[in-house]
Amino acid sequence: QVQLVESGGGLVQAGGSLRLSCAASGSIFSTSTMGWYRQAPGKQRELVAAITSGGSTNYADAVKGRFTISRDNAKNTVYLQMNSLKPGDTAVYYCMLRWRPATPAYWGQGTQVTVSS
Repeated sequence: QVQLVESGGGLVQAGGSLRLSCAASGSIFSTSTMGWYRQAPGKQRELVAAITSGGSTNYADAVKGRFTISRDNAKNTVYLQMNSLKPGDTAVYYCMLRWRPATPAYWGQGTQVTVSS
């Protein structure tokens, strides 16, 4: 069983920065794809960024150049560095782990990010 625990959310002014962390339990972290998703009120959950076990990354167009995803396999932790935050980035951010494409994804409980104008 995998458990994901996010931290690092909070309230920040537009233009500011936050770093989210997601710590995973279990032994499959290093061989899994990790992702950050977000869900704003009244909207569907959307992919923000993902990183494969080999370190390849992809980003939503809305965050390219501002957000950076990284992972530390020794700590079973994935990070999301968010810079130049905008009010439109306000959402609950969720961490996701998927071991293989056909396997179920695991989700964290979410962490709130609020960007004030």
